[in-house]
Amino acid sequence: MANILVTGANGQLGSEINAIKEEYPGFNFLFTDIQELDLTKKSEVEQYISSNSVDVCLNCAAYTAVDKAEDDRDLAMLVNADAVKILSQACNKYEVRLIHISTDYVFDGTNHKPYVETDSTEPNSFYGITKLEGEKVLKENIDNYVIIRTSWLYSNYGNNFVKTMMRLGNERDELGVVVDQVGTPTFAADLAKAIMVCAVGTKTGTYHYSNQGVISWYDFAKTIMQINKIDCKINPIESKDFPAKAPRPFYSVLNKSKIINDFGIDIPYWLDSLKLMIERIK
Repeated sequence: MANILVTGANGQLGSEINAIKEEYPGFNFLFTDIQELDLTKKSEVEQYISSNSVDVCLNCAAYTAVDKAEDDRDLAMLVNADAVKILSQACNKYEVRLIHISTDYVFDGTNHKPYVETDSTEPNSFYGITKLEGEKVLKENIDNYVIIRTSWLYSNYGNNFVKTMMRLGNERDELGVVVDQVGTPTFAADLAKAIMVCAVGTKTGTYHYSNQGVISWYDFAKTIMQINKIDCKINPIESKDFPAKAPRPFYSVLNKSKIINDFGIDIPYWLDSLKLMIERIK
């Protein structure tokens, strides 16, 4: 029985992996968060991986507060890059396959067609800089890895855009949402299944995964209200009129052809997954 270490187990993605673990009876899952395993401590990481005979590591741990990272730079870099270096070195030492989650924020958002994995990276936020640095140090320290860049992650667990819109929609008569940022939402439950396919596969490298389709945050918010039958008017606003400390990519649609071709993954359309997530709440 293979031992699979899941870091960041209390986050959106880790929680979704936990929710489907019964579908993988051939694996022994080890779910950890910072209380069980501090990824910034090299000796602790090596001891855990060695003593638990870990075969695959799914690194879902990350510093994801995009705006806060602009001020909290040391901690963001520590979690998103320094800890990734420690983890990748330990995985390499003990021959562990490493699946690492990255982000569309490694791109500057000036493309007009979906980003492929080989497109030049140029993050325009400090959060994006730390995630890109994490990718770099990982690739320098291990060969048996898969980096999955994803975008606009939401889930039934934790805090995310969908749950925030549902809460605010019930509290207010109208909301302003940016209309000039375009991308694709990703249901963490779908990503969790894709991660498991990559975990048991043999191919390595950098991949993109989000749900299928393209939408703006404004239209995404409108759809959330419509599905929930929430009477809240969504007003389109431009990014320049929305106060955010960290700049966001205006266009961050990801091309998923590589992960589909290499791993045979079937990717659901964003609207189908959104309906499924909302149905799970009810």
